[in-house]
Amino acid sequence: MFQGMDYVYEVYKERSFSKAAKNLFISQPSLSAAVKKAEQKIGFPIFDRSSSPIRLTELGKEYIRSIEIIMDVENGFRNYVQDTQDMQTGCVSIGGTNFYASYVLPPLLSRFTEKYPHIQVNLIEAYTTRLTDMLFSGTLDLLIDNQAMDPAIYGKRFFCEEHLLLVVPSHFVSNQPVRNYALTATDIRENRHLNSRIPPIPLETFQNDPFLLLKSGNDTRTRADKICHHARFTPKIRFELEQQITAYNLSRCGIGISFCGDTLICHMPEGQNLLYYKLDNRDAIRDVNFYYKRNRYMTKIINEFLNLI
Repeated sequence: MFQGMDYVYEVYKERSFSKAAKNLFISQPSLSAAVKKAEQKIGFPIFDRSSSPIRLTELGKEYIRSIEIIMDVENGFRNYVQDTQDMQTGCVSIGGTNFYASYVLPPLLSRFTEKYPHIQVNLIEAYTTRLTDMLFSGTLDLLIDNQAMDPAIYGKRFFCEEHLLLVVPSHFVSNQPVRNYALTATDIRENRHLNSRIPPIPLETFQNDPFLLLKSGNDTRTRADKICHHARFTPKIRFELEQQITAYNLSRCGIGISFCGDTLICHMPEGQNLLYYKLDNRDAIRDVNFYYKRNRYMTKIINEFLNLI
């Protein structure tokens, strides 16, 4: 009944027969025939082809859930076999958003591959929602992120504490009365913003300026909304964006104010035309963790990477 499930699952992930066929290195007619055969086997359609992009039918949703259970079992056994080979072979898949994949993970992966040159490391870069789906389905072993994930489903290994700061273009006239609150990128790299003697900014100072916020559902956006609400104003949003690093770069170009973590600021080029402000709010502090799915077999490879960090 689950013959050809890899083909079905690829179509489900891509929401497209053409994209899935390209990923699988087969022709689209061959893929369509394989999926049709699976549908004939169970007696019901898996996909609703009348919508664009295609969607799962109700039975298709249950079929995908069953596939993911089978994949978990297969991956668990494969990982067990790899462990018996004492880390001479095997692979680990690690995911992160653009910022983590570009700046945080590379030195960690370099250290790991230097120590274990025979282990294949797959680095997956995508949005958090996509990465979370992959972690849940078992196609991803580890996910580094700053959002809190359901502890009943996911375990975690602490990586660092992150502090959100207000990033303001230096030419904004609103900076003038609060210059004594301002910090530089060098101050952030030297952790001066963590000094209790550094005063937090009265956020309402910038309530008339344009803000660059992430889209709803993102942890940074949720925290930014709470911080602004606590300051008793609704920000004037110029752009809603997908990535924190995009908001930061737009701030560098003088387009608006953004909320960015000190983890990101410490990895970015010196922002000569930016000023940074400490925020007095519990929602400005969060943890960055490596997440893994609890019910999956934890291989020696995964444990060794987590121990390395």
